[in-house]
Amino acid sequence: MTQFLSLLLNGISLGAIYALIALGFVIIFKASEVVSFTHGSLLLLGAYTIARLSDSLGFLPAVLVGVLVTAVAAILVERFIINRLRGAPVISLAIVTIGVDIILLTELIRQIGPDILNVPHPWGGDSVRIGGVGISENRLIAMGVAGVLIIAFFVAFKYSSWGVAMRASAEDGEAAALMGIRQGRVSALAWVVAGVLAAVAALFLVGAPTPGVSAAAYTVALRAFPAAILGGLDSTGGALVGGLLIGITEAMAAGYQDQLSFLGRGFGEVAPYVVMIIVLLVRPSGLFGTKELTRV
Repeated sequence: MTQFLSLLLNGISLGAIYALIALGFVIIFKASEVVSFTHGSLLLLGAYTIARLSDSLGFLPAVLVGVLVTAVAAILVERFIINRLRGAPVISLAIVTIGVDIILLTELIRQIGPDILNVPHPWGGDSVRIGGVGISENRLIAMGVAGVLIIAFFVAFKYSSWGVAMRASAEDGEAAALMGIRQGRVSALAWVVAGVLAAVAALFLVGAPTPGVSAAAYTVALRAFPAAILGGLDSTGGALVGGLLIGITEAMAAGYQDQLSFLGRGFGEVAPYVVMIIVLLVRPSGLFGTKELTRV
């Protein structure tokens, strides 16, 4: 039972980080109808910037600069590429984001090289115990920060003018435009928010128990993509639920690897995709996604 509770708590903390990344996928899709595959390289960009600047600037200034750099990179992609292709087929926009992701990722991997860059988190790599359950301080703080950001996001999404504009654009883009909502501005802000969330997620993903910043951090965003699909690509609440489900699934599969050895080594790495496929076979639109109706 202690092992189960420990895996569950660590899975929830990992799922909270995945939820931040999945929210980025969802708000970009809702605002600009783009399935963005640039999140992996944006996340790695944020982690790399923080790691490189921590020694010279200090931890907190490096984090602020890392968040700013990631947000600027996201808005540049939106303004100079996505905005110019507005109205293009969805598949074309998705392939464009894959191209941007590959270009940025290749340069980041070249800059990082074979090294593992360290981010000097003030809380270090120590663990804390809650009862008999252990969890790293980094993951515990990540869970708290992610919770605050997610609550702030949902409050802004429901009550701010930007949130109302995004919901209106997602519901009916043409009607929203006729009502004076500038969809380009809504899309730009959505990309900025997604970039900020990716950078914050990167800050905690490269902390304990992860050894530091390496090219492998890129694959984390790929595991967050099933979270967005699982919850429903047009559902912000679904991103939260999907992130938690994927995080718990991954932690449980890794923790009980010996009992799941018949499924092959490394099953924990593919478990999120297995869960996504099973759910989509039952609900193709995701757990909370909008089911499109077609009249015949």
